[in-house]
Amino acid sequence: MDAEFIVTKVGEFIFSKFLESLYENLAVPKFWDFVRGQGLQENLDKWRTTLPAIQKMLDNAEEKQYTDVDVKKWLDDLRDLIYDVDDVVDELTTEVSTAENEARPSKVQKFTPSTWRTSLIPSYFEIDGRLRSKIEEATDRLNDILTREGQLNLKETAGGWSRMKTEVEAPTSVPREPHVYGREKDKETVLELLLAEKCSEAGVTVIHILGMGGIGKTTLAQLLFNDEKVHSFFDLKAWACVSEDFDIDRVTKAILQSLNHENCDGMDRNSLQVKLRERLNGKKYLVILDDVWNENYDKWTSLLAPFLGGAPESRIIIATRNEGVALTTCGTNYQAHRLQGLSEDDCLSLFTQHALNTSNFSAYPTLQDIGEKIVEKCQGLPLAAKTLGGLLRTTRDRAEWEKVLKSKIWNIREESNGILPALMLSYHHLPSHLKRCFAYCSIFPKDYEFEEEQLVLLWMAEGLIQSREGDKQMEDLGSDYFRALLSRSFFNQSSVWKSRFVMHDLINDLAQSVAGEICFRMDDQIGGSDGSRLPKKARHSSYLGAEYDSIEKFEAFFGLKYLRTFLPLMLSRRGRCYLTHNVPLQLLPKLLCLRVLSLSGYSIVELLDSIGNLKHLRYLDLSYTQIRGLPESTTTLYNLQTLILKNCQFLKELPSKLGNLVNLRHLNILNAKKLEGVPPQIGKLTFLHTLSNLIVGKDNYSVLKEVGSLLHLRGTLIISRLENAIGLSNASDAKLIEKLNLTKLSLEWSVDVDDSQDRTSELEVLNMLQPNEALKKLTISWYGGTQFSTWLKGHSFPQMVLLRIENCKKCTSLPPVGQLPSLEQLFIEGMASVKNVDKEFYGNGSSQPFRSLKILHFEDMKEWENWSPNGGFPHLLEFFIGKCPKLKKLPIGPSPSLEVIYIEGMDNVKNIGPEFYGEGCSQPFGSLK
Repeated sequence: MDAEFIVTKVGEFIFSKFLESLYENLAVPKFWDFVRGQGLQENLDKWRTTLPAIQKMLDNAEEKQYTDVDVKKWLDDLRDLIYDVDDVVDELTTEVSTAENEARPSKVQKFTPSTWRTSLIPSYFEIDGRLRSKIEEATDRLNDILTREGQLNLKETAGGWSRMKTEVEAPTSVPREPHVYGREKDKETVLELLLAEKCSEAGVTVIHILGMGGIGKTTLAQLLFNDEKVHSFFDLKAWACVSEDFDIDRVTKAILQSLNHENCDGMDRNSLQVKLRERLNGKKYLVILDDVWNENYDKWTSLLAPFLGGAPESRIIIATRNEGVALTTCGTNYQAHRLQGLSEDDCLSLFTQHALNTSNFSAYPTLQDIGEKIVEKCQGLPLAAKTLGGLLRTTRDRAEWEKVLKSKIWNIREESNGILPALMLSYHHLPSHLKRCFAYCSIFPKDYEFEEEQLVLLWMAEGLIQSREGDKQMEDLGSDYFRALLSRSFFNQSSVWKSRFVMHDLINDLAQSVAGEICFRMDDQIGGSDGSRLPKKARHSSYLGAEYDSIEKFEAFFGLKYLRTFLPLMLSRRGRCYLTHNVPLQLLPKLLCLRVLSLSGYSIVELLDSIGNLKHLRYLDLSYTQIRGLPESTTTLYNLQTLILKNCQFLKELPSKLGNLVNLRHLNILNAKKLEGVPPQIGKLTFLHTLSNLIVGKDNYSVLKEVGSLLHLRGTLIISRLENAIGLSNASDAKLIEKLNLTKLSLEWSVDVDDSQDRTSELEVLNMLQPNEALKKLTISWYGGTQFSTWLKGHSFPQMVLLRIENCKKCTSLPPVGQLPSLEQLFIEGMASVKNVDKEFYGNGSSQPFRSLKILHFEDMKEWENWSPNGGFPHLLEFFIGKCPKLKKLPIGPSPSLEVIYIEGMDNVKNIGPEFYGEGCSQPFGSLK
């Protein structure tokens, strides 16, 4: 029974919303016009009338699957059928879109089934053969499933099995732990070991935090890492996650980046270790190695070699569940602390914090007895209490809490599947749309750190996010899904990068279990002769990329003709990894069901025309590759939603008919530095949400006008090569002032524009590119006018937090930005003609200029001579000034919150006078560190 449960949960996660989406597609009138024109109506009528009935049976089947192996088999077969039906429906709807798109230029043509048929002669004959056969086969399988359903006595239910209600407002931001329960004594015990004055002559001390998965080892390590006593005791601190793969280069690189915040990509092991040894030499350091599994002695010896030159008081903390690791790494300086489960009271407090946002049941006394019984079943495991609390945070209904308490899942023994019943129960009670999204995450390796945007775009491509007309945009709905899983502790924020997230190892195991054979991760040990281990009807796959990925690695993929996801991850040398030519030449043309295709990080130089045959494709990632261009066939991928060409350093042009990609929502061409411009008719991409860089080409300056029709643009927009914006009216037609959802704008002229020519007309262009007042970040660079636009002043942008003005070499004064009420960061660089910074800069006598400013940065202002004081900066934290050789005085005080001052290349500043501190101020820099 236990094994059946794990496998058949796949059915529930995929079916209910999937069927609903299919049924909606089958109900579109335009789709049926096409179907009738192809003579396919009888079979698809069967699908349209049968699928809703099957959907109603699923709730009943879910309850019976625990005890009936035949129900399990029925659900498994239904899963495969639904995927195949979805492929067929998607292909048919694509034919409709193709016909409509290709017929669009003829304004007088009437769209009829016969019109579509004659405009798509090759596809029409293909439908008569291959696709027609698939439809008939799927109909036969559907009939078989219906017959078996009658034998299984799966009755339709009106309401189905009750789920957690979601009427309670769900959290919308990253949850913060208000308190860590039950670890005060553990923290003090390990602190004593860390801060002990007695040092061993043998060198660094290794301290092990031992405990089972989910017990809170990482939480304790984080408490120690951020403790003020630890901060003052050690010269250096670093954090790295080791994980099962124990990649020495990756871990060493992570430690260096934690210490220096520098990029170590491309360095070999010797260079990495030499650099780390130099950084640690003679220093009293603390290095925390989290999530350690591997006990390979040779690997540990190699990893720890650079640590031996540190000061005797240095410490290494290793958080591990593996006793063997402790024995391998202990040496003569071994200390250990074993974590136990939380006390019942602490576990209860943690549970109520996540379930009720309070530490006890005083406000909800009717739930207390049930909550206490649920917590008993968590057996002191913090992860279980936290996850179940997250599950119940959306309801205060006693009946719903009782269903969790009385669930059959508690009877599943952990030994039978390796999954804690409490975690399985948390998954079991998720809404069906969240189940599907969570199970998809099983393609991520353990400890893989992902970003919200990346995952949401993948969910969209796989059809896991469905928004009806009038509802939220898919991106916003996906963000809601992500935050819901985050609030229920299925995701955790990265301890290193705040923009990234990770799944706990046990949660990752849970995702793999519920996804079953639908998703698989291929590691380096699987492939070639081991390919038989891969499920033949797997739909989603990922693998860890290597510097050289040969054909042996991909042999198993040739049998996976239904694959939807081809996703390499964690390439060791992004942009300089090599992929066997058999993948683009032989493998990809066979994977006709692909929705997601990534070749990111490989040094490929071109795509074949056969890319146009991947009609289902929604997501194409070619970032960090060496491609020079895209084949024109790419523009026939009418379903494409996301095209990522970030850091394609050799990309020179985009396909001329890019405007045909009418469903494109995200176009990322950031740092494609050789790209000469975006093609004409980009205004046809009316669903576009992300346009990372609008490059104004020499022969296409009217492209600014087309931006006006892109009503959904959001996030960040760069407009570059603005020296080509010759037609002034076109600049105003961009209608930036109407784009409410743009939060970050960068207006860029090119570096190599001839400064000897008259550039005064650029002011008129700048005037016409006025953004909406909702803008939060603005950059203006290499602008050639002598003054700034009047829209950049005072209270024009109440939400602006960052302003960067750089290399506008002809401007003689700075804009009056002192009254921007929310401005926190101001960067002024390369302003070669500015001689005076006076009251205009502060806001012409404003009583509270720069009232929110925290970071002020001046650099490379060669002619700057005078800086008029204006009462300091009340909330400034960091001040940098450099390479301003003619400036004599620095009137920045009083600034009572200032913590950091950095001054360099100020040749004319001979003395620090009263104006520096603020005349008459007793504590001008009260917070200076």
